[in-house]
Amino acid sequence: MPLPLTLLRQLQAASPGKAWASLFEHAWNTCSAPLPPEKASSEVTKRDAELGVADLFLATAGWDLWYSYEAVVPRTADVLASWWAERGAGRAVLVLDALSLREVPWLLKGAADRGYTVHQSRVTGAELPANTQPFAAALGYMSRSSLQNNGGAGKGRLTGAVTDSTDLPWEDCAAQINAAQDWLLWHHWPDERLHDLGAPGHGLATLAKEAAEKLSSDGFWGIVHALTTGRRLIITADHGYAASGHFHDTPDPAQARYLKDRLKSGRWSVSAELEPGNWVPPLTLHLKTAHADAALALGRRKWKSQGGYPTLTHGGLSLLEVAVPFIELSRTGGA
Repeated sequence: MPLPLTLLRQLQAASPGKAWASLFEHAWNTCSAPLPPEKASSEVTKRDAELGVADLFLATAGWDLWYSYEAVVPRTADVLASWWAERGAGRAVLVLDALSLREVPWLLKGAADRGYTVHQSRVTGAELPANTQPFAAALGYMSRSSLQNNGGAGKGRLTGAVTDSTDLPWEDCAAQINAAQDWLLWHHWPDERLHDLGAPGHGLATLAKEAAEKLSSDGFWGIVHALTTGRRLIITADHGYAASGHFHDTPDPAQARYLKDRLKSGRWSVSAELEPGNWVPPLTLHLKTAHADAALALGRRKWKSQGGYPTLTHGGLSLLEVAVPFIELSRTGGA
């Protein structure tokens, strides 16, 4: 499937900022449309494949757009910190680790079905590399784990927040939300499942079905209810993920060897470890980001590696690794 002609014209003529806005809008529109739960696995897989054309553009004709990413893309941590400062007391943030745009339909449907008001729903950008630690650092915290048991109190850019980081079941999380005016809850799902489902034979279809169940459950919306009691809530993520099990193997032996030597079974590495390759378009991009001097896998590539390349992963340069949901909710009797 080719890129929509309107989008292609926008990308060819637009400034980097407008080009990224158009790409993110395209990704949002592709992923966020209503989705019957019984078709979760097949439809999410289909939508992911449709965005492969945009990733191909970003890895070939448009690869230089990545050099502008940090300068022009509204990044989640900055947007979140600005919202926090402007909002005043009565604020809550639920970070679902590695939540991607693929999961947006369940959030929007659940909000509508359960009587929540959606004040904004859009895309913001992950830090680079698209991993947990850079996002925590961008919010001013030492790490995700440092938030556990209110360890982030008095620290970071979300001033005044009671903090927690957990992988507890939804119901247990909801029970721990107290009456404090401001909350930051960082839950480890679905990131913990990316690792569980990384082996061949699992992956995107399995996670899509699970996400439909979990994000439609009373347990999950119990957390949302608790966090919106006297508060306005943002649901967002530190980064998304790549459905790398659907990527094509790199056919050229020299290119595959280069990627394996440089990135092992991952999506990025410290750039000084090996000399850059001389392929055009490149296989990896070398970016001095706010968090690392990094070599990052460009586009939808995988290669044979010991133990098998994971079917779900993150840290590289593809749309659904860096584009994350940013959804603001309130409810009657809430904030």
